[in-house]
Amino acid sequence: MTYSLDMRNAIISFVKNGGSKTEAARLFNVSRNTLYRWLGLDDLAPKKHGPRSRKIDKGKLKEHVEDYPDMFVHERAEIFGVHASSISRALKRLRIVKKRARV
Repeated sequence: MTYSLDMRNAIISFVKNGGSKTEAARLFNVSRNTLYRWLGLDDLAPKKHGPRSRKIDKGKLKEHVEDYPDMFVHERAEIFGVHASSISRALKRLRIVKKRARV
């Protein structure tokens, strides 16, 4: 959960003006660990989180599967420079399933 900057400042101000940390945590309904972390920070502003960067290009993976349909997942992982589980998840998101016939 992200707390507003005003709330963070109010909690820190409460502690700096003589209130106990435990009382502040209980009063403002935040964990003591969060409170201690905020007390150690220079800037209380919440961090901005941007979009995650993906290592696996979906288009390239789909093209690779079309070009080399019989390749194993761990081989594809080496080519793309990621772990095999990452390739598996990416293939699942692309709805690409490899079914093997039983002999």
